[in-house]
Amino acid sequence: MQVVRSVGHFKAVNCLRVPLVERKTSISIMGSGPLASLEVIHCAKLLESEISTSARTRLATIARHMSPSNCCSTSHHGGIRIEGRVRDALMAGKPVVALESTIISHGMPYPQNFQVAKEVESIVQQSGVTPATIAIIDGIPCIGLMEHELEKLAQLGTQCVKTSRRNIAYVMAKKLTGATTVSGTMFLASKVGIHVFVTGGIGGVHRHGETTMDVSADLTELGRTAVTVVCAGVKSILDIPRTLEYLETQGVTVIGYGTDEFPAFFTPQSGCGAPCRADTPEECAAIIGENLKVGLQSGILIGVPIPSQDAAMADAVESAIQSSLMETKAKHITGAEVTPYILMRVNELTGGASLSANIALIRNNALVGSQIAVALADKL
Repeated sequence: MQVVRSVGHFKAVNCLRVPLVERKTSISIMGSGPLASLEVIHCAKLLESEISTSARTRLATIARHMSPSNCCSTSHHGGIRIEGRVRDALMAGKPVVALESTIISHGMPYPQNFQVAKEVESIVQQSGVTPATIAIIDGIPCIGLMEHELEKLAQLGTQCVKTSRRNIAYVMAKKLTGATTVSGTMFLASKVGIHVFVTGGIGGVHRHGETTMDVSADLTELGRTAVTVVCAGVKSILDIPRTLEYLETQGVTVIGYGTDEFPAFFTPQSGCGAPCRADTPEECAAIIGENLKVGLQSGILIGVPIPSQDAAMADAVESAIQSSLMETKAKHITGAEVTPYILMRVNELTGGASLSANIALIRNNALVGSQIAVALADKL
């Protein structure tokens, strides 16, 4: 049996154990996702000489009967809804980039969040990549959202359930609408074979985490899910050195994109060295490809520095963070509510400079992540 790593690696026909006419081989998808139970015919990558004309005709007929003709229709696999364009891109081996939805619901106010969400998807599309914003809509995990669904998330804002791996099943069972965090988005992206995920920044070890044990689920997810996260590093409201130590313990490959220093979200510098460096999308794609080939089953974190012209003043941001941290203690704000509160207060205290920087880095990450996805698709 020839084994491939993802349905997105080739053009294929979904069918159960259909043998090739000229080749006594079946092909299965490696992994545990909803598409992984299907064995498929590897049409696109076989040499012309390996299949007779009659065999190619038969395969084309099967493909025509089993593939939906409407490219915009959605499909469902194992309870997960895959938007039509995303499904078609995965089936054709074309690049797809996952996008999280917590940025939309909890990251900024309406209607700015809706405008930014559309703009980020547009940047991805203009790069020749299919965007797949991930969320849970009325209990259904959705890989790729339509515009009215994006707006629904934007309007609901913090009324959406902030959904990480731990409460995905709960949100589904209760038929709720949930905006996925980094960990939730990684998990769902991995189930359908999406390898590249773009976000603003990841969670990490919180300051004083050695006593509070407040460590983001994003870090654990990176240690067990083979999805590459392209971001502007770890939010500077966190303990960056301890976060990098935790990522090392989890066996996560951490890369500085075009830099030897790990970025700190609002600013390009953190004072912490990046364990690895890659300077081009092709270099990143090569690392991702080897990670998939050897089956490490852990993620990759690519830290992309915010463009220097968009960086907020480091001293002003740090001062605002310290003030916000003291407020959270005084107001007894804990757990998942800490980061949204601090980001809101930092934006207020910096006169909007941090929000502007946030939007700028998300745009930049979308561009870089799309370029990496294109290079990866070419490699695979």
